Amino acid sequence: MGSIAAGGNPHAVCIPYPAQGHINPMFKLAKLLHHRGFHITFVNTEYNHQRLLKSRGPSSLDGLPDFQFKTIPDGLPPSDADATQDIPSLCESTSKNCSLPFRNLIHKLNDTSTSNVPPVSCIISDGVMTFTLNAAEEFGIPLVFFWTPSACGCLAYMHYRHLIGRGLLPLKDASWLTNGYMETAIDCIPGMKNIRLKDLPSFIRTTDLDDIMLNFVMEEAERTSKASAVILNTFDALEQDILDALSAMLPRVYSIGPLQFLVNQIQNDRLKSMASNLWKEQPECIDWLNLKQPNSVVYVNFGSITVMSPQQLSEFAWGLANSKKSFLWIVRPDLVKGDSAVLPTEFVNETKERGMLANWCPQEQVLKHPSIGGFLTHSGWNSTIESLCGGVPVICWPFFAEQQTNCRYSCTDWGIGMEIDNDVKRDEVEKLVRELMEGEGGKGMKKKAMEWKIKAEEATRPGGSSYRNLNKLLDEVLLSK
Repeated sequence: MGSIAAGGNPHAVCIPYPAQGHINPMFKLAKLLHHRGFHITFVNTEYNHQRLLKSRGPSSLDGLPDFQFKTIPDGLPPSDADATQDIPSLCESTSKNCSLPFRNLIHKLNDTSTSNVPPVSCIISDGVMTFTLNAAEEFGIPLVFFWTPSACGCLAYMHYRHLIGRGLLPLKDASWLTNGYMETAIDCIPGMKNIRLKDLPSFIRTTDLDDIMLNFVMEEAERTSKASAVILNTFDALEQDILDALSAMLPRVYSIGPLQFLVNQIQNDRLKSMASNLWKEQPECIDWLNLKQPNSVVYVNFGSITVMSPQQLSEFAWGLANSKKSFLWIVRPDLVKGDSAVLPTEFVNETKERGMLANWCPQEQVLKHPSIGGFLTHSGWNSTIESLCGGVPVICWPFFAEQQTNCRYSCTDWGIGMEIDNDVKRDEVEKLVRELMEGEGGKGMKKKAMEWKIKAEEATRPGGSSYRNLNKLLDEVLLSK
């Protein structure tokens, strides 16, 4: 559908949580809505907008009618670092400081004397930016929460208060992390089977009932029911029991993923080519992959937030080297906590014929490249669903948030992965990489990943569950008068 005359088309304000893994899926959703005739205002924080301009160049944000970028402050001290901000500080600051600037922005957008865009007709807000409820109420427009984690991760967040009520949280002391208590089976979350405490999102791993992240996520989850609807970037066949359980707790729930398969159907090249990466991508990664045999390369990327110790970095490096497999490894400059990520010179020399190191890459392109045989991942939701879309099996090293939950489902329910111990050792890395790339277990996981890829494609085709759910979201919520 093309653009409708100003004043006639609906206007969606899309506001992601200010971290890369939240911005990317929201940006995909904004593209889909624009393609359906919506005017889009995409709201980044000032800090991330500067990073976007730096990584993409100012012209990358111009030139598309009815798609504009606006900013609000995040309330944190100014910084010109090129890194994800401290997550607890960001959560605390956005929840306290962003409501007024956001409402002021909508006032400005609606001011016909200075604005030439249609009045704002709906808000699509990240599920952990619930301060947007104030604006929706003030302007009397529908608000939809887009929870960017997996449905299983969201369901777990929704039960934090319940777990505290049952006395399972917080932990009595730090020894409970290692004394076997985390293996406790959890049977009180409807829709989740064979889940242990250690499989729940990591913010439960605290001895402090006043912990910032525990309370932030719990409160955001509890306010979710005040929205007009909830969107998830998943598909029915993958998380049916979970989606049923969420639907029993929340207003209308729409599973419309994988979003990348829906975006791929858009015919507008300019819209499709707009990107939202905050780090500069290195397209030479794809050139390098083009020279490799099918299914021969291990892709290694721990996402945009994971940090590790120099020791862990070294163990991963030597495990990869000793596996003798080709690898493409994304090493962010801020991957090592409190230090720059420097790999041992001996490792670089030994692997230069078969390894490529880069700071950032176009991950979706990498995961659908025929030379990729497996993915060593932190199990963030974007990475997990993108690997399903590429039919690529995984080795999971979850770091925080619901990555532990995604890891559990990848390894058990979905059959596409193996977990690596948090206290990573090179021998285990070598063994699991070999198993993934050439073992019987790896072949079984590859077969399973390809089956999920087919189901994901079916869900997003015209008539498929996610395709239908997107239409329902438009008809029942975003365009309903």
